[in-house]
Formats: sequence, structure tokens, C-alpha cells
Amino acid sequence: MTATLSQVYSENLTHLHHIVPLDFNSVRTVPDSHVWPKSDDFSSDHRLTIPAIDLKDPNAVKLAGQACETWGAFQVINHGIPLNLLEEVESETRRLFSLPAETKMKALRKPAGATGYGLPLISKFFPKYMWHEGFTIMGSPADHARMLWPNDNARFCDVMDRYQKKMEVVAEKLTSLILGSLEITGEDLNRDVGSPFGAALQLNSYPPCPNPNQAMGLAPHTDTSLLTILHQTAASGLQIFKQGAGWVSVLPIAGALVVNVGDLLHILSNARFPSTLHRAVLNRDGCHRLSVAYFYGLPSDCRVSPPLKLLNSGEKPKYRSVTVKEYVGIKSKNFEEALSLIRI
Repeated sequence: MTATLSQVYSENLTHLHHIVPLDFNSVRTVPDSHVWPKSDDFSSDHRLTIPAIDLKDPNAVKLAGQACETWGAFQVINHGIPLNLLEEVESETRRLFSLPAETKMKALRKPAGATGYGLPLISKFFPKYMWHEGFTIMGSPADHARMLWPNDNARFCDVMDRYQKKMEVVAEKLTSLILGSLEITGEDLNRDVGSPFGAALQLNSYPPCPNPNQAMGLAPHTDTSLLTILHQTAASGLQIFKQGAGWVSVLPIAGALVVNVGDLLHILSNARFPSTLHRAVLNRDGCHRLSVAYFYGLPSDCRVSPPLKLLNSGEKPKYRSVTVKEYVGIKSKNFEEALSLIRI
């Protein structure tokens, strides 16, 4: 029986010594536990920006391939998610993170759990804590939602369920588009398009910070997923790292979604598409920034390796074959070295 994504992550979690986010409303200075070294490694060229692709553009396949190869990321418009649904998701996310700290604690993620309220799962790999609180959903959010709103959780559950269903459709469309740029299909991934997959929804909160220059919203990392599809609010904060340019801000485009390449797609593309190193810096305007990330993957037992069609020209595979479950286990213990450990 194929393990669920939640089970795969739960089996590989190392218990955090502190799994409780700060009560951000009660702090007036940045505690030492959250003070990060000052970073000036960002691009000063504001003309640099990731491509924006219209899914209705007849050249969308070619443009998506170019964006993945040169940036590992792009913004997409005309993606099919209704604007009013994005607004509902943003509203419900804000409602959740605006709850009192003691209420949010009722849905605290268990030490060996992968869903619910808590710190970023990558926290254990960094010496300082991030100015962030999150809420992770894999499947139905109903159990945790009932802990937050015993009598008023139906709207939250309905919005998140509808959003996940819509995002699944968009993720399949984008996956087909990107694979098409490599001249391969879903069948070349040891699965058919529409077969069971691994997906998670991550609600992110970056509260106003008394000194945003001292803190970090989300530390630099790559995603394990095939693709990550992000809705960010009007407040900026997302940055991606581009070789030769440094950190480049991804300025929000109204109604657009940010798409970035994850480790699994990097492996499948035989390193043609870089797995996007990205981070979240804190907004300097003192606003409460939110984002919603949809991590789209493959079934846990799916074996990931560059398809033979990519290697017909005599190109050698750069990575050994691994199952999704095996790779999650490797990355859970070797966060920054996971890809190098399976490199041939």
C-alpha cells in the first residue's frame, strides 16, 4: 500500500526541541533566538525579474521551458484559478493567523506530525528561528480546523478544499506544459497524468517585526516537490537566488501565481532545470505578509530518474534513481546535501 505524503514526512521528522512559534503580538524587540546575521547579498538591479507567462500564449510550452532552465521559476497568469477564490483563501488565511496565540496553540503540530500549526519544518537545520508561523494541510483540514473554530470551521474547510481541487488541476496543467518543453509526458514519469500524487498546502504568516533588518522570514532552501505554486499577497518578500546576480525579489503581480522548480523536477530534467533556492525576507512596510504555497509532487513509491527519452542523445544520467519516499528520507537528514548524495 502506498504511503500518504503525511505518513512519509511524519516517518522522517526529527522532533524539534521547540515547536511553538513566538506570540508575535506580544514581543516588542527581536529576541536573540530570532536575530540573523545581516545579509547584503541581494541584487541591486531592479530590472531583474522572473518571467511572466500567459497560459493562453501559444508559445507557453517553449516559454515555460526557457524560464525553468534560466531561472527555475516564473509567474503565471490566466491559470484558471478565479480571483475571488484567491481572495477567499487570503481572507481565511488571515482569519486563522489573526486568532489569539492560545487559540492557535490548540492546533499545534504534534512533534512527529506533519500537519497543523507550528514552525517551518526546516527550522531544525538552522541555528536561529524564523519570523514565521505556518499551518500545513495535507488532505482535509477539518480535524485541525475544529480545534481552532469548534462551531465555525465550515467556511475555512470549504475554501481550502475548493482551492486544493483547483490547484490540482493547475498543477497538472503546468506539469504537462513543462514536461512538454522536455518533449516528455506524464507517462515517462512511471505514472499517468491523473494518478495519485503527493500534495500539501502550506499557509504562511510573516507578522510585522519590530526590526525587520534583524530577522528572517524563511531561510534559504529548495523545495522537495516537483513544482511549488505560490499565491503571495500584495506585500513583497519572496526572493530567489540566481547565479551571477544574487538574490532577486519576486514582486507580486495581481492575480498571478509564482511557480518554482523543486528537487524532483530537477532530478527528472537531469539537472537541466535548477531547483530554485529561495527565501522570504520581512516586509519593511510593517504589514502582515501572507502567502499560500501548494507543493505538488509524485506518489511516495514513484521512482524518480531522468526518463530515457532525455538520455537518447547519449547524455549520461546525473542522478541515481530514487523513490520519492527515499529522497524525502535523505533530505530530512541531509538538508543541503541531499542532491549531492544521489549524484552519480
